[in-house]
Amino acid sequence: MSEFADAKTIEKVVPETSAVKSFLSGGFGGIASVLVGHPFDLAKVRIQTSPNGTYKGTIDVFSKSLKADGVRGLYRGMSTPLVGVTPIFAVSFWAYDLGKKIVHAIPGREPRDLNLAEFAFAGFFSAIPTTLLMSPTERIKVILQTQGTGANKLYNGPVDVARALYKEGGMASIFRGTGATLLRDGPGSAAYFVAYEVIKRSLIPAGGTANDLNPLSVLFAGGMAGVAMWTIAIPPDVLKSRLQSAPAGTYTGIADVLRVLLKTEGPQALFKGLGPAMFRAFPANAACFLGVEYSLRAMNMVF
Repeated sequence: MSEFADAKTIEKVVPETSAVKSFLSGGFGGIASVLVGHPFDLAKVRIQTSPNGTYKGTIDVFSKSLKADGVRGLYRGMSTPLVGVTPIFAVSFWAYDLGKKIVHAIPGREPRDLNLAEFAFAGFFSAIPTTLLMSPTERIKVILQTQGTGANKLYNGPVDVARALYKEGGMASIFRGTGATLLRDGPGSAAYFVAYEVIKRSLIPAGGTANDLNPLSVLFAGGMAGVAMWTIAIPPDVLKSRLQSAPAGTYTGIADVLRVLLKTEGPQALFKGLGPAMFRAFPANAACFLGVEYSLRAMNMVF
């Protein structure tokens, strides 16, 4: 089994990946992630944005959604992330690869693989361009997930939401919560990619490479990367969901969301939705990295 040289320096075990392949493999991974994880994401958002006592937990959200809308209710709002997921995840993995190349290009740096801090930099860097796509997608998705049903249904789909938001406040309304999204995804992506790189390398057979990992190893490393991310991302995610789902004028910004939440519900409210987020984190991100790794291997065989 391969080992780290020490806590700071990791020996190089993977070749450099082209930007195009990183982009395409990220898109495949993102589609797999959404298909597996969306019902859990819906439960997380419902719990985060509903008054205390509305739901008893993830199973209660599933039960009420199935009763109200059938199986389709568990996938409400999925069209937006599914349509947007290819560019979002593609940009994420492309930017992560670019972040690693930036580190390698530092003048005077020794030609070795990245250490943990450098992987964390590349992970945080990946969140910057991704946020520009993620924020409006999340804004529309959250509104669709939290609207009522039947006579209380306000929107017919993502285009209808986008039209209403633009009418309400222009592009600023569509992009509400961008700062909160980066606050969540910057540190979260750093933890995400560091955890994956560390666990993946620990599972590589002695004398082997990343291509020698079997599917179960990839699934485990990817799943644990998701758990690592959401362990630290839940508090800013709660604030983001509240900010993005609230009517215009409810909050002046993310700091105001935090102030109101702490005053009315206490600090424990910052961890609302932790259960469904963790239920989703492992299978969704296991599927994501499996899609990334095996689509990348397929592309490497072709070109």
